[in-house]
Amino acid sequence: MKTETFIKKTRINAPVEEVFKWHSRPGALERLSPPWDPIRVIERKGGIESGARAVLEMKAGPFPYKWTAEHTDYEENRLFRDRQVKGPFSNWVHTHSFEPDGPESSFFEDRIDYALPFYPFGNLIGGPSVKAKLARIFKYRHATTVQDIILQLSRKDIRRPMKILMTGTSGLLGSALIPFFTTGGHIVHTLVRRTPLLEKGEAFWDPEKKRLDPSVFDGVDAVIHLAGEHIGEGRWTDEKKRRIIESRTKGTSLIADTISKLSSPPPVLICASAIGFYGNRGDNSLTEDDLPGDDFISKVCNEWEKSAQVAVNAGIRVAFMRIGIALSPAGGALSRLLLPFRAGLGGKIASGAQFMSWIGIDDVVGAFFHVLADNKIAGPVNVVSPNPVTNLEFTKTLGRVLSRPAVFSIPAAAINLAFGEMGREVLLSSTRVMPEKLLETGYRFRNPDLSGALSHLLGK
Repeated sequence: MKTETFIKKTRINAPVEEVFKWHSRPGALERLSPPWDPIRVIERKGGIESGARAVLEMKAGPFPYKWTAEHTDYEENRLFRDRQVKGPFSNWVHTHSFEPDGPESSFFEDRIDYALPFYPFGNLIGGPSVKAKLARIFKYRHATTVQDIILQLSRKDIRRPMKILMTGTSGLLGSALIPFFTTGGHIVHTLVRRTPLLEKGEAFWDPEKKRLDPSVFDGVDAVIHLAGEHIGEGRWTDEKKRRIIESRTKGTSLIADTISKLSSPPPVLICASAIGFYGNRGDNSLTEDDLPGDDFISKVCNEWEKSAQVAVNAGIRVAFMRIGIALSPAGGALSRLLLPFRAGLGGKIASGAQFMSWIGIDDVVGAFFHVLADNKIAGPVNVVSPNPVTNLEFTKTLGRVLSRPAVFSIPAAAINLAFGEMGREVLLSSTRVMPEKLLETGYRFRNPDLSGALSHLLGK
């Protein structure tokens, strides 16, 4: 058995104590999991202290497998170490080291000592690919660590811990927001429509029957409301349309009505919305000052935002996050495109001239934190990159990042036939949106250009 070593070391402008605490908090493992190769935590005992264990579900290509890891060493602000108890390697020891570089900066290092099975054949066959995969993963992990910590520490006006109450946390955005907040030292509680797990900070609500216990808002510093029926799947029957609207308006109204009656309501309510508010507007450049369009999605978003008006009237700061096409291989539009594009079957939709106002998932998370932190921001906020692209540009860029041709084209008639109104409004509509409010209030995008965002999210 031959042992190989991989090392990745990075300097960060943050005290070593903050960097160590970030790694020790709940959500660090989820936050560091690359979206193109996600990890699911099946079981966990403890944190990163000696004796803690975790059982993870991972994938080798399309095939899932379990990995059991045990923490073996722990020295606060200096190191922690874990080893594989059960998994694909003959040996795996991962040492996380931390070293101060003066009072306000530090180094953090990942060192992995590993051995592949079936030596020497395993090294000959899988050695280069394992090294390349580790390089991709830890480039992503270190970039995410640095950007998250710097962003969180930049807001000295946010006290820790905040208590945040969230809805819709099982979706793509909720799955990214929760570990971002918990690694920052905040406490996240959630509203669910099933039997709640009280030990996990869950509470029950039922928007259909208007059931929501006002006590769940006790001591809450912010409410982030994301829940709503998925809009981009299947044809829009009359029943589907009803569910799309009511899943948004009923939940939002229930939260807004409840907190507006409290003697001490949460200071801020941040509601998800969408750039569908503006409808199909060709190549017109749109800002938060523009009026709604006349499409079905425009109606949905307009009614969605209006349903929180009672909270606005009660003097609560309310922000409506008009989110664009959120990019992540873990879900949403990008995840659905990857299979055909990787197979060399990708291409533009119709003429490709329609604008796509996209944003990387890390900048969606960053925008939510920015709005939460700045108590002057209220009303609509366009959550999009400052560089929208046409569908043709998006197609070419994704193909280039994946090193695949992207020469096919899906006719508009085929979209109409397959998806009807949903296809026309989601796939053929052109909405060119600018994040004017984010830029004016000083938000700095992590990945403002499409090529850089896709390269980061796909580990290229």
